[in-house]
Amino acid sequence: MIPRYAREEMTALWSPSTKFQIWFEIEAHACDAQAKLGVIPEDAAKAVWERGQFDIDRIDEIERETKHDVIAFLTNLAEYVGPEARFVHQGMTSSDVLDTTLAVQMTRASDILMAGLDRLCDALKARALEFKMTPTIGRSHGIHAEPTTFGLKLAGHYAELDRCRKRLSDARAEIATCAISGAVGTFAHIDPFVEEHVAAKMGLEIEPVSTQVIPRDRHAMFFAILGVIASSVERLATEVRHLQRTEVREAEEFFSSGQKGSSAMPHKRNPVLTENLTGLARIVRAAVTPALENVVLWHERDISHSSVERMFGPDATITLDFALHRAANVIENLLVYPEKMQANLDALGGLVHSQQVLLALTQKGASREDSYKMVQRNAMEVWAGNGNYLELLKADTDVASHLSHEELEALFDLGQHFKHVDTIFNRVFQAS
Repeated sequence: MIPRYAREEMTALWSPSTKFQIWFEIEAHACDAQAKLGVIPEDAAKAVWERGQFDIDRIDEIERETKHDVIAFLTNLAEYVGPEARFVHQGMTSSDVLDTTLAVQMTRASDILMAGLDRLCDALKARALEFKMTPTIGRSHGIHAEPTTFGLKLAGHYAELDRCRKRLSDARAEIATCAISGAVGTFAHIDPFVEEHVAAKMGLEIEPVSTQVIPRDRHAMFFAILGVIASSVERLATEVRHLQRTEVREAEEFFSSGQKGSSAMPHKRNPVLTENLTGLARIVRAAVTPALENVVLWHERDISHSSVERMFGPDATITLDFALHRAANVIENLLVYPEKMQANLDALGGLVHSQQVLLALTQKGASREDSYKMVQRNAMEVWAGNGNYLELLKADTDVASHLSHEELEALFDLGQHFKHVDTIFNRVFQAS
């Protein structure tokens, strides 16, 4: 992943030095287990820990000849350990190292991502409480529908991303598996105790049936969850982008001193961060289909999955990690304009209360069909620019035969729409 869209903590996790360090720890812990079983001398296991090192440039040099990364690593390790290195990798196969390492990296990546989700959820909760009762217009199909509050908008995004965190936690548990079972996964040349020991040391669970590789349905679920999280981030970003449009301008990204919006038009304040989040979400979702296709491997194993995971493992996690913190920054610093929200809410002259009038007419004895006709014909006059909705309803003799002027005025009270805001907030935030 390019540095522009990467944070150091997640990038370091996928670096060659981190990868080879995990490889070393897996091999060294396996030697400890083999020594406990009496398969190799205890002094050999100690020598691995005491003298074991690796040199990335040297590994790359060896791999150019061997065309095999694990053999290159083991050869370099042996150059440091000495004669005792003959006991390293006893009964193991490359996938034992590669798949267990990937499990460690994806597990650690999950922890970093959950911290990012926590930050974003904290920001959404704080701003939702801040604007809990701030009236704004709810839209369906992009058209004014009925009043809501800006706090409720943000609470909805919080609830969605909180669900995402729970899903990621489940995906973390599912991916955190260790396989040290040897060729075709039968333990023919290595005792299952070695797998149990390495798993415990690396913070993993054992894979019940590894077939030489950890089954890729686990990885597919992990990347699918990352795709869902990315889509939830994009939905939040899209909301901000729409609210920042000039003719709406109910909220906008923070525009810092010295920031420039356009090379040609000095007046521009563009939603660049949230547009960027939309693009980053596409990158994360791009990993989902290949991960699903990786589930289907030939017999006990092939390496058709390998190149995919080497690219998308880092790219998807690094990109989503960056996106989560960028989204949190957007929400933490979001500029909100309640006055413009109220102005937009009032823009259609009260049409947003049409359902309240419809229901009141049915309560007064009019059929729903007749009530709808009465409400709609006056609403269409407002759309045409021919008056104020409340005044048109008052002047409508059919409406007046069911509702008094005072009753109509009461139906235009915003409080009707907000009487259950506390209930919704309690559901969202007490359950979290």
